[in-house]
Amino acid sequence: MADVTKILEIRTSPHVLSGHRVETIMFSVVLALLPTAAWAVWCFGLSALLVLGTAVLSCLLTERLACALSGRASSLGDGSVAITGLLYGLTLPPGLPLWMVAVGGVIGVGMGKALFGGLGANPFNPALVARAFLQAAFPVAMTSWLPPFNGERFASLPGSTLAAPFSRPVLDGWSGATPLAGFKFSGELTGLGDLATGAVAGSLGETSGVLILLGGAWLVARNMMSWWIPAGLFAVVASASAVLHAVAPEAYAPPGFMLFSGGLMLGAVFMATDMVASPMTGAGCLLYGGLIGALVVVIRVWGGMPEGVMYAILLANAVSPHIDRWIRPRVFGQAATEGGG
Repeated sequence: MADVTKILEIRTSPHVLSGHRVETIMFSVVLALLPTAAWAVWCFGLSALLVLGTAVLSCLLTERLACALSGRASSLGDGSVAITGLLYGLTLPPGLPLWMVAVGGVIGVGMGKALFGGLGANPFNPALVARAFLQAAFPVAMTSWLPPFNGERFASLPGSTLAAPFSRPVLDGWSGATPLAGFKFSGELTGLGDLATGAVAGSLGETSGVLILLGGAWLVARNMMSWWIPAGLFAVVASASAVLHAVAPEAYAPPGFMLFSGGLMLGAVFMATDMVASPMTGAGCLLYGGLIGALVVVIRVWGGMPEGVMYAILLANAVSPHIDRWIRPRVFGQAATEGGG
């Protein structure tokens, strides 16, 4: 009897092929993120490079360990966890102690992805799970910021960067406010030019809105990203903030400030569009993006925190399966069958 050399593998729908392999899409996303990461390193120097490297390495090692423990083949080659590490690093302050960065990477990939079955099974964005953990566990370190373009940024490191694990890092002497915190607590409005070019304090990915938009546009042009989600998000944030600013300009920030400040650009373009945790239909993506935008406005304007993108996306991740159930694509031939009997 001849040996069986081919195996018929049956998978769940959809079966429409886009022509792109997972590895191709992931590699393209990494390329789209590299200019943003490079600009962050230029703005904040060696500490930013170490934070990004530690974030990626901790995520890669955790993924490899999780695959080994579960008996699955290594999934490092598909590139998805490299994107998780890069995005996770871009959500962090440039002076965050490296041991905290490593702990967050383990939590994000281990609890946010591996426990649910790995790539394609995680309901929440793993990079944001990691950041949410750090925000809850180390709030002081996560809200301490370095000024950009410090003259010594490539010659020395902040004392906190190499702090010993589980020690209390020294954060005074260089902490400052982000544009969102400056407006919320002091009424200081940062100019749109400084926000768009990254001449502000903040997390690594907050300082390059223009580069993020260019990277996202390149992915959309290659049919590797849904533009519905950022479009819905931007539309809701811009329209809601325009109305509020028209009513009370001294109390509410203008639309340009709301769009280019904080992590909104990074979240809208590279995190809310996570293919696993977002809806499948165009209308669903538009609703999903609008929901994130509405939550961002509510948290930023009426919440106790100046930023709200992380929690808005995680909450919308939880709603995403329900949106897919509410907005289902039309079954071809159904109307003709029902009408024709």
